[in-house]
Amino acid sequence: MLGIRADAPGGRGGATSSQAVVPNVDKPGVGDPRVLTASRKRSGRLAEFGARVRTQFFPRKVRRTIVEVRRRRLTYLSSARLNRLAELCLDHERAGVPGIIVEAGCALGGASIVMAASKAVDRRLAVYDVFGMIPEPSDEDGEDVKRRYAAIRSGDSEGIGGDLYYGYVENLCERVKLNFASAGYDCARNNVTLVPGLVQDTLKVDERVSLAHIDVDWYAPVWVCLSRIEPKLSVGGSLVLDDYHDWSGCRRAVDSYFGSRSLDAYRIDDRAGSLVVTKVRHDA
Repeated sequence: MLGIRADAPGGRGGATSSQAVVPNVDKPGVGDPRVLTASRKRSGRLAEFGARVRTQFFPRKVRRTIVEVRRRRLTYLSSARLNRLAELCLDHERAGVPGIIVEAGCALGGASIVMAASKAVDRRLAVYDVFGMIPEPSDEDGEDVKRRYAAIRSGDSEGIGGDLYYGYVENLCERVKLNFASAGYDCARNNVTLVPGLVQDTLKVDERVSLAHIDVDWYAPVWVCLSRIEPKLSVGGSLVLDDYHDWSGCRRAVDSYFGSRSLDAYRIDDRAGSLVVTKVRHDA
């Protein structure tokens, strides 16, 4: 049984001391024992309420951007998850955590637009995506992932709020650029770079990272992101694993990657729904 720190504000449900992880073995084909978190104790409704309270302290432009990307259906993320991303960006600016921001998997760009609104202009945001049809899963992904992929490939997947699924949108990269511009955050003027292609081919991290939002769903791309980004993560910086509680492949990749590392080097937080791993010291 592993022990993790769950100290506020990183901890969940107001925990203030070390919390033992109780392995939660999923059904066959769905995932591995979850080494990073115990059973979640916060309901989605409570998380949303807490997120709304915290946003009252955000700059007005950040609050407005979160509302706008949700209204325009530019993201699958809940308000709580968007608020958590904004909160991390703002906290890192105040604390002077060095490094760029990386997003892997952006859909229509909603989450990355929120981060652009929340970061300093001189901090670079690099957004990696295939900007097209989601790649095929691997044997490391469970049946839940394979069913989801089959639905997408069939052409029957529905998009956000009944819109066209983003993977079916032509010239998606240009569409995302337009979404940035119409939200008031032109990519060129706000130090945002869009990088098309598989992360396996395009993601090269040669500098420190303050924040990484990893939203690439399946095992292989999540593993690639962790193995290339986490070694460059600054102390005080955070990894946000959006799909840890949603897709078996993501969960398996995260559990496998961190299973051989000292969890004392990280603070774990899933109060908003996504899994946030913050580096508190370098792993020995």
